[in-house]
Amino acid sequence: MEKEPITLNGLNKLKEELVFLKEKKRPEIVAAIAEARSHGDLKENAEYHAAKEEQSHNEGRITEINDIIARANVIDVTKLNNEGKVIFGSTVYLEDLDTSEKINYKIVGRDEADLKQKLIFFQSPIGKGLIGKNKSDLVEINTPSGVKNFEIKDVKYI
Repeated sequence: MEKEPITLNGLNKLKEELVFLKEKKRPEIVAAIAEARSHGDLKENAEYHAAKEEQSHNEGRITEINDIIARANVIDVTKLNNEGKVIFGSTVYLEDLDTSEKINYKIVGRDEADLKQKLIFFQSPIGKGLIGKNKSDLVEINTPSGVKNFEIKDVKYI
């Protein structure tokens, strides 16, 4: 079983989702199934089939989260010495050398990645291109939208 790196924040979010799915969503779905059953003929009962499908999705997600938690290798960068090196869990402050745009990314695991929140998967092209580099390095990264040139302005372990 391969360990999957995850940040402490990512693990906590998964645990919160698991509690929600088990303690709130699961009973709601069971109640919806019971309600739909009380309406009689299950073959023609769209509500029953929708509730059973929702139950299947919910239980699948519970299993998935349990699996992720079981394989989690929690990396808490706040406990590490920051020597300016980009590692899993670090926040990288970049300047796009082509546009002068300043941007920052936190390098995270698969289940935490969310580009809108500037959380990038460590195995993504940008994640791979940054890991192992250091503050002040110039980095060229091949992305799906073409080659990007960055300067690493700062690396924080927060």
